[in-house]
Amino acid sequence: MTNDLDKIIVVGDRVLIRPDDATDRTRSGLYLPAGYQDKEKVQSGYILKCGPGYPLPGSDDGESWNQRDNAPRYLPLQVQPGDLALFLQKNAIEIKYNNEKYFIVPQNAILLVERDEF
Repeated sequence: MTNDLDKIIVVGDRVLIRPDDATDRTRSGLYLPAGYQDKEKVQSGYILKCGPGYPLPGSDDGESWNQRDNAPRYLPLQVQPGDLALFLQKNAIEIKYNNEKYFIVPQNAILLVERDEF
């Protein structure tokens, strides 16, 4: 499964999320609202891949024709792979890839993340 996901490139400010198993609280004890799994409101899942972020405008030096580096620049996303995300279902796009269900979600639809950094 992971090797197949390496073929997927997430673009822009979007993230690829694997839905979490139905539960009423997270690993650290955060209680989730009743009915959060009801496809109408809030879903949870683990972030697998992130896009590069928000594209930044080009150089403002007035000489765009004289740019030495034409590589696009991005403002990175706040979320990271491995984070548990709570996101608005109405903004998510559900996909099936290799018979697995995933969501493509813009970062602005993510309400909060739980990160195990320690």
